[in-house]
Amino acid sequence: MSDSYDVVVIGSGPAGYVAAIRAAQLGLKVACVEKWLDSAGKSRLGGTCLNVGCIPSKALLHSSHKFHEAASELGVHGIEVASASLNVPAMLARKDKIVDQLTGGITGLFKANGVTPVIGSGKVLAGHKVELTTAEGDVSVIEAANIIIATGSVPVEIPPAPIDNNLIVDSTGALEFQSVPARLGVIGAGVIGLELGSVWNRCGAEVVVLEALDEFLPMMDVQIARESKKILSGQGLDIRMGARVTGAVAGGDAVTVTYTDGDGEHEEVFDKLIVAVGRRPQTENLLAGDSGVTMDERGFIFVNDFCETEAPCIYAVGDIVRGPMLAHKGSEEGVMVAERIAGKHAEMNYETIPSVIYTHPEIAAVGKTEQELKAEGIEYKSGVFPFAASGRALAINDSQGMVKMLADAESDRILGCHVVGPNAADLVQQVVIAMEFGASSEDIGLTVFAHPTLSEAVHEAALAVDGHAIHIPNRRPRK
Repeated sequence: MSDSYDVVVIGSGPAGYVAAIRAAQLGLKVACVEKWLDSAGKSRLGGTCLNVGCIPSKALLHSSHKFHEAASELGVHGIEVASASLNVPAMLARKDKIVDQLTGGITGLFKANGVTPVIGSGKVLAGHKVELTTAEGDVSVIEAANIIIATGSVPVEIPPAPIDNNLIVDSTGALEFQSVPARLGVIGAGVIGLELGSVWNRCGAEVVVLEALDEFLPMMDVQIARESKKILSGQGLDIRMGARVTGAVAGGDAVTVTYTDGDGEHEEVFDKLIVAVGRRPQTENLLAGDSGVTMDERGFIFVNDFCETEAPCIYAVGDIVRGPMLAHKGSEEGVMVAERIAGKHAEMNYETIPSVIYTHPEIAAVGKTEQELKAEGIEYKSGVFPFAASGRALAINDSQGMVKMLADAESDRILGCHVVGPNAADLVQQVVIAMEFGASSEDIGLTVFAHPTLSEAVHEAALAVDGHAIHIPNRRPRK
């Protein structure tokens, strides 16, 4: 292994491996440092996302949805299933196979693009050097003209509910339950808590979600959040808002959880407890004191709009910097940084980063929410179209939710789109593209959409912005 590179990337998650590949495509000599080892002590690329995050959780979400369909929903189609049973080990094995395939795929991509994988923990030193420590404790130094920090994030732990990796687990442990808990507690009604709670709820667990905040999904448009809570509660998730956990004691085969809300103190007993209260930047032993890279009090590395740190030629991307902790946000930052290092003009539009919660139905959004527009004093207009009026949604028996579009009152430029419903992630992506080109709601309204499709709901929501929707009554006279 050479000890001098044009670019050294620390971390091989979506932000890191994409940055490494793009830099190599641009003719730079690149090494990517990764410390992740699986339970067998084998090195794995892909970071949290591929190993214990986005990919395995979506595999379980899909498997659990298929089981729920077979057990409860196929009768409406005239398909009779006498008795659907769940094989949890087989479900987990499928998840693991997908993880193996994708993490191995990154190894192949590194080889194809000439990226050198370096196994160990990386620490940024002064003078554009990276200290490498292997699992065995061997230490060496790599020199780099440019360094990209992409170490990602780890689950937040809270003192009242200490993780024991048995009865009290974080998001990683929640992917490895060997059987369905009869009663499952989830601390946190955010993205991770709702997704993991949905997995095991569909599999038959009684799920109670305890959320300290009084407002459900405050980062989402309030109308979409309310509809989402209604739908998820109807599926059996017992979502308790304003519930602040004060203690969790594991004993025997159960966890006793105490929490307080507006009615006082309460106690619940669960077979398993998932702590899903968020994630924090992974910065332990990452920066030498004289590296020149600085962090805020929460551990986020300070960067500008181009992901440059305060130290020349050292960059940081992904979960470890400001902005939403989203794999696709980190990937695009990685591309931007690689291209800027190679001397190209590159920038990111942070106004059009979509976000998704992969419950069923999905919840997805891009741009401003209605409450943000009100707070900023921006005059806007809105259009809403329910999936209950969509022929395709009714045909596939998946008609809960709605599409909501927000546009500037004067220019009609699209300011945001929010969806709860079938294939919400893919529908919002259409609007992301439109917003990148500065489209108006009228532009989408004048576009021909295939029939019957779920995407027609986006078309109708755009038409509804100016009271022109065809398949629902409009709130104001057509102009």
